[in-house]
Amino acid sequence: MRRVLEAAKRIRRLEVQGATNVALTAIRALVEQMRESRAESREEALAEIEEARDILFGARETEPFMRNALRYIEWRVRAARWGSVEELNRLMEEVAEEFIQRFREARKRIEDIGSRRILPGTRILTHCHSSAVIGVLRAAKRRGIEYEVICTETRPLYQGRITAKELLEMGVKTTMIVDSAVRTFLKQVDLVLVGADAITSEGNIINKIGTSLIALAAQEARVPFYVVTELLKFDPQTIHGDYEAIEERAASEIWPDAPEGLAIRNPAFEVTRRDYIHGIICEEGVISPHSILEAVRRRYPWILESVGISA
Repeated sequence: MRRVLEAAKRIRRLEVQGATNVALTAIRALVEQMRESRAESREEALAEIEEARDILFGARETEPFMRNALRYIEWRVRAARWGSVEELNRLMEEVAEEFIQRFREARKRIEDIGSRRILPGTRILTHCHSSAVIGVLRAAKRRGIEYEVICTETRPLYQGRITAKELLEMGVKTTMIVDSAVRTFLKQVDLVLVGADAITSEGNIINKIGTSLIALAAQEARVPFYVVTELLKFDPQTIHGDYEAIEERAASEIWPDAPEGLAIRNPAFEVTRRDYIHGIICEEGVISPHSILEAVRRRYPWILESVGISA
């Protein structure tokens, strides 16, 4: 499992960041691992896929996009007829490429839909770094729309700096603020755009810590709060009542040389309730978070079927 273990280590260490990059890294690792497989039967090959899947699942707790990508490949492989590892490898490469292509099509549609919510002179606030949000902003820029962005620094790892650099490279007027200044600056904002790491069956979203505070402040300020995300980040296990796990990271990220005896908590993500979400910008359009399950059932019924839920 060398390829898979290497990928899992990179994901765990945050050398791979962002739900999209994590999912693509996991897909490639699984496909490359099976190229090296010495399985002599269908059962042995499927057992290897299961083992690789579980290793990658364990690399990071809050990654339903990655889990759905791997579930899709396994689901297709189990349903297909193949007799040799060579045939399996060809099938896996085809299925992986098909999944990536579907993702690209979904992202392109999201960018087109989201960019139409940005009008000339709009001032947008965003948090952390989301490739989906950046894609929407880039699409608006391509359409000739001039707008401004306020981005948070996003402690403790400062992912907001990635966002700021990409926006400046796009020629967007950009301002960075400390996380705790959000409420003050929302008075100057027309809308909020954030990404998501997971969507639950109730229409809640899980995103970088600090997102729910921004959502609360946006509701108080009557500023629309939009979540930009693929439906592929839907977590089907939440239908069964399970909660999406919240990853808690090392205290050293916050204070490397903290005083002895000091307790430090460092959750990486949090839940933002659907009540504070104006709309979810996804490949189905701009939808209410209350209708998320129906949207997933329409577009990706296999997400439900892959975990034994009738679509």
